[in-house]
Amino acid sequence: MTYQETLDWLFAQLPMYQRQGAANYKINLDKIQALAQYLENPQKEFKSIHVAGTNGKGSTSHMLASVLQEAGYNVGLYTSPHLKDFRERIRLNGEVVSKQFVIGFVKKHKAYFEAHQLSFFEMTVGMAFAFFASKKVDVAVIEVGLGGRLDATNIITPELSVITNIGMDHTQFLGNTLPEIATEKAGIIKEGVPVIIGEYQKETEEVFSTLSRKRNAPLHKAYDFNLMPMESDLLGSYQKQNMRTVQVAISVLQDQGFAVGIQHIAKGLKNVVKNTGLLGRWQTLQESPKVICDTGHNAEGLHYVVDQLSKEKFERLHIVLGMVSDKDLVEVLPIFPTYATYYFCKPDIPRGMEVAQLSEAAKSHKLIGEAYASVNEALDTAKKTASPADLIFVGGSTFVVAEVV
Repeated sequence: MTYQETLDWLFAQLPMYQRQGAANYKINLDKIQALAQYLENPQKEFKSIHVAGTNGKGSTSHMLASVLQEAGYNVGLYTSPHLKDFRERIRLNGEVVSKQFVIGFVKKHKAYFEAHQLSFFEMTVGMAFAFFASKKVDVAVIEVGLGGRLDATNIITPELSVITNIGMDHTQFLGNTLPEIATEKAGIIKEGVPVIIGEYQKETEEVFSTLSRKRNAPLHKAYDFNLMPMESDLLGSYQKQNMRTVQVAISVLQDQGFAVGIQHIAKGLKNVVKNTGLLGRWQTLQESPKVICDTGHNAEGLHYVVDQLSKEKFERLHIVLGMVSDKDLVEVLPIFPTYATYYFCKPDIPRGMEVAQLSEAAKSHKLIGEAYASVNEALDTAKKTASPADLIFVGGSTFVVAEVV
């Protein structure tokens, strides 16, 4: 198979949560555990750091990888979803996995995948672990896909577990209250393995305290630390919380013998995009008019985005907005400013929300604009309409951002 044929098979063979929603959520880890055993347990061949959370887990994972790279470690990085190319999910020292490895891995194990009806996510997790083992990484930073307790990544025993924060997202899978969701995220806490909690939330603190005690896992609350301010090339004031979480995580790794100095932390945080290739986090696409995109898509993430927009200088604000079909519009639409001009669109995936549904719901929240056939048509129209002193924001969904970066 060619690389494109391999991707077509991966994407089309079985349902995938990121594209089709609930159909691909698994209720146990049996299949990924069996796959790991079939692959001779590659996850046991390297040290790892496990990162979960509602918001910030992707940025935090990339920051950690960048710092460890600066310290001279051979670093694997597994994240999801990707924006432009599937290979963004699996990186070695910032470089994406080769097309040849993807093709070869699928070709070699395709019969097993089909016979055992593995999900897209299970296959890609297995691929990542096999790749990291083959490259003899010193440490791999592993981002949870969904939840934690039942996520396919949760077969590792890491050196450190990190939970950035808890928000009301994926409630159809994880629960309808913050404590319920926190319990699912806390499923990555392992016996005796230190855990970092990034943000204080009254509703979830007891969940983490109780489970960490039960599993003898040393608990570190990043929000209790006053640390040296540092800069990052990941813009947006919300990254300050992620940077604090990373600094505390690194201090715990230092106690475990990782040779990471303050200079590595500073340089790693300053060069995340350069070192790891992260895209779509408060990313400026052009100037005059300024165009910014951000992958924030749930209520908590969008609050951060809108707060950051309020700090920008502009004459008029234009928002190119698209969402996925299972998004709770009653929860997220009131977050957006009514003074902006909107360009509604549908991301080009099966799970994309129909633009007529989005634009009609937006009207009831006094968000005024027009509907467009595609993300790029909406953005092109916004650029033609905006003056040089205006600001255009593109977001609402990771998949909208993926079409413009």
